[in-house]
Amino acid sequence: MLQKTIVALLITILCSSFVQTPDNLKGTYEFKGGIYNGKKEGAPVDYTLQRKYQADKFDAFLLEKGEKPQKYQSGKYQLKPDSCFETETYSAQPSQLTGITLKYHYTFRNDTLVFQGILPTGMVVEEYWKKVK
Repeated sequence: MLQKTIVALLITILCSSFVQTPDNLKGTYEFKGGIYNGKKEGAPVDYTLQRKYQADKFDAFLLEKGEKPQKYQSGKYQLKPDSCFETETYSAQPSQLTGITLKYHYTFRNDTLVFQGILPTGMVVEEYWKKVK
């Protein structure tokens, strides 16, 4: 019995060593909520926040039913094995983050991209973005 457990553990470790980090986040993701300084917040109900990732950049949109999508943010990003470095290059609102590179730990949980990090203000964030395309 112990030998079977050890073999199963070794197989699991061996298989997990082949998990590859994606080169990019290509696709369209919708915001599904987050945790901000320990306080859980759901996604907005009157509109949808969407991010469209290309090879090394992204555009973020606010979508309201019956309205034209409104771009509220753009930026560039770079992936490392477990980190995403994101630099805002455009914001529709005044922003103190434009031109500043933020580091997030990222993981995928099924079809959801999870960002975890600390903003320059000290706010601890964890956001959930579900891949829709």
